[in-house]
Amino acid sequence: MTHPFEVNEEIELNATPEQVWEAISSGPGVDSWFMGHTEIEPREGGRGHMTLMGFTAHSTVTAWEPGKRFAYRGDENPDGTFMAFEYIIEGREGSGTTLRFVHSGFLGDDWEAEYDALSKGDGMYLRKLAAYLEHFSGRTSTSNLFAPGPQVADAERALRIVTAALGLTGTPAVGDSVTLGVDGLVPEEGIVVFADLPGSVIVVTRDALYTFIHGYQESVFVERHGFSDEADAKKAEQAWQSWLSHAFA
Repeated sequence: MTHPFEVNEEIELNATPEQVWEAISSGPGVDSWFMGHTEIEPREGGRGHMTLMGFTAHSTVTAWEPGKRFAYRGDENPDGTFMAFEYIIEGREGSGTTLRFVHSGFLGDDWEAEYDALSKGDGMYLRKLAAYLEHFSGRTSTSNLFAPGPQVADAERALRIVTAALGLTGTPAVGDSVTLGVDGLVPEEGIVVFADLPGSVIVVTRDALYTFIHGYQESVFVERHGFSDEADAKKAEQAWQSWLSHAFA
């Protein structure tokens, strides 16, 4: 049995409507803050493709109004479930942009847990978009990491482990200076730009955007978007995956 759902979010962004449009409607733009790898055919009726962990989801662009409105609808699954996304862009007088976001569709039998994860995740990713636009606007990521870790029932324990990896002794808070350190990588200095505890923490460094998540089905994830010439991106991927495997053992 399917269940309808809708998530509505609004966020103020320190960016122009044109910058926001590029970040939400182009493959390289989306790849610089969202998970997986995205391709978008730039027209109404165009096809979209998002690949994550070996699986590709397909969609169709349902609205294409550059600088104003972008929407797409995922292909329907055999059980009747699907997801649709809409972004409405409004420039603010003076500077900045208001972005309105609607995520809707039909979920399956596990709809309550899925909806809870979506409602939290949508807000987090919009704040990740904000971090990208504020700190890396005009740059596109050269390497993207989406590293799944184990299931951790104790969310507070997961947060303590993430806090240690950030070099903090207290609970992460927006504005905290951090030093990301895992075996195999040179430590990176950064700052916390978002914290919705115990579920997610977003950190920016000079050349990377990090997200630490304790989310759906109590799983832990690390996401990293690198914005430098990274010949050693595979090394970073292996180091963070190793950290996930050992830190939460």
